[in-house]
Amino acid sequence: MTTDIQPVSITATTTVDVPIDEAFRFFTEEIGAWWNADHHIIEAPLSHMVFESFVGGNVYDVGTDGSECRWSRVLAYEPPDRVVFSWDIDSHWVIEADPSRCSEVHVTFTEEEPGRTHVVLEHRHLDRHGDGFASLIEPITTLYRSASARSSAVSPSGSSCMTKWLVAISCTRHAGSSRRRAWNLVKLVGALAVA
Repeated sequence: MTTDIQPVSITATTTVDVPIDEAFRFFTEEIGAWWNADHHIIEAPLSHMVFESFVGGNVYDVGTDGSECRWSRVLAYEPPDRVVFSWDIDSHWVIEADPSRCSEVHVTFTEEEPGRTHVVLEHRHLDRHGDGFASLIEPITTLYRSASARSSAVSPSGSSCMTKWLVAISCTRHAGSSRRRAWNLVKLVGALAVA
């Protein structure tokens, strides 16, 4: 008897009031700013995250002792429109060396109008992780949701600048601070829809 397993993915979308190049840069270059510090498999305490901005690069964690945990490969890097990276972690939360058993995170950025960007994140092919793939769905969803719990987006007047959607990268204006960026992009936020 054979079982036909259909591709499994987690998909989230949002539209944010942020220029497309800024949204792309935040998602990639500032991954450590929105990724939950408690969601890493590196053995040492986490120092920071690195997202190498080229095809063939890696996404990896650096420990306070200098150790590295390379848990992803950059598969596509097309600023400011698209980035794709692998999820090289198996269902036991161990590095997976076989690329055919790894899922992929596809993120697209589309400018709806100047200063407004539509973002789609799709974590594809979770079924490639084999028999235990179902055990990854909730932890991965929790990972994305935990970014939301850590984030807040408040304008100088105190009103929220969050938009309604499933997942968002949003913005905060910092009033009266010449040392801070005019736009502080905040974490992935919201509830994910499991497709």
